[in-house]
Amino acid sequence: MGVFSSPSISHYPMARPCNLGSLSRHGFSSLSLKPPAFSTGGKKFHGFGLIRASVAVEQQAEKTKVALVRIGTRGSPLALAQAHETREKLMAIHPELAEDGAIQIVIIKTTGDKILSQPLADIGGKGLFTKEIDDALINGDIDIAVHSMKDVPTYLPEKTILPCNLPREDVRDAFISLSVGSLAELPAGSVIGTASLRRKSQLLNRYPSLNVLENFRGNVQTRLRKLNEGVVQATLLALAGLRRLNMTETVTSILSIDEMLPAVAQGAIGIACRSDDDKMANYLSSLNHEETRLAVVCERAFLETLDGSCRTPIAGYASRDEDGNCIFKGLVASPDGSRVLETSRRGPYAIDDMIAMGKDAGKELLSRAGPGFFDS
Repeated sequence: MGVFSSPSISHYPMARPCNLGSLSRHGFSSLSLKPPAFSTGGKKFHGFGLIRASVAVEQQAEKTKVALVRIGTRGSPLALAQAHETREKLMAIHPELAEDGAIQIVIIKTTGDKILSQPLADIGGKGLFTKEIDDALINGDIDIAVHSMKDVPTYLPEKTILPCNLPREDVRDAFISLSVGSLAELPAGSVIGTASLRRKSQLLNRYPSLNVLENFRGNVQTRLRKLNEGVVQATLLALAGLRRLNMTETVTSILSIDEMLPAVAQGAIGIACRSDDDKMANYLSSLNHEETRLAVVCERAFLETLDGSCRTPIAGYASRDEDGNCIFKGLVASPDGSRVLETSRRGPYAIDDMIAMGKDAGKELLSRAGPGFFDS
């Protein structure tokens, strides 16, 4: 099917990242409105140490009026690129938001950003990259919140809604190595770094001779620096993030959907607002990409049925086929990769049908897995 093809990544447009800025009156960092270009020096892995420096700190010009929209986001380069993409889309559609100072980007440090020495599952699992941003939204410190959808728990905090998904990026995973061209070429005993149980279990199922360095955490730049320093022989990263950072030159090869089923909602950006804020809800409705939103709803119904956590290897992907129908693929695995269970569904690309498909697929895999499946 066309949806599982592997086109050249050069065919996709690139989103641009943003610069960091000064401290806002709420105690969060705010963002200047001038986007820089990330670069690795035009040569694979050349200049990784300079990437952080490319996110230059600039003093934001003093505002002559209160911002009409305050966007809350994490402070990683990827999160800022996503916030900047949101800002540009709002400015393009709404003339009043294109005026200087109309949109302010507010950086909020989350628990997941603060604690990098432990696996996510050991420090609370779901919500570690969203809680503080959600709190700021509920408290009125920001007006909208931009999230990577795969970080968003299947439940939303009270008083918030998530009415908008931007058009989805490429959902596939990228293989990155300094020494070989593909996973299959890695010698037995090679160490591959990933913080994802989903990736670990699928890797070990196909390549049991590899060693996986767990808790390989940090932002994209940190992980690539560790690879460059020889901490691991290879790593896997979401292609969507590399594309949004204009860093696809670091990619060695791209894994197909059949080789590595992506995380639920991988490549999708979600934007939340307060449930009683009609003005922001209207702004966000103008940005929503309905095909992406329905795919994410389907995948999250699957995840919710499985009650997935950071300790559970789960993958799921919903897409539209050439006939306009929804194709859903779902997977659960034992943490050590010794067992992988897969299923698929096909049906109308409509919200009720897609929710039903996601739930039904989740129930099937729960039944097939049986008690104790995820304890191995």
